[in-house]
Amino acid sequence: MMYQAYFWLKDFLGKFSREEGQGLVEYALILVLIAIVVLVALSAMGTNINTIFEEIGDALTGVVE
Repeated sequence: MMYQAYFWLKDFLGKFSREEGQGLVEYALILVLIAIVVLVALSAMGTNINTIFEEIGDALTGVVE
């Protein structure tokens, strides 16, 4: 009876220690980290990028008109 309870408990706890979804979580964490780095870089260079796009837009409107 004790062996049966031991094996049942071991099997039950073994279901919680599987590592099948671990790779997906790691990829998600890497993706979040990359997104944070991109947001920080864009916020640091935001005014410079905005100026460049405005210059490009001004140059294109001059060509179209």
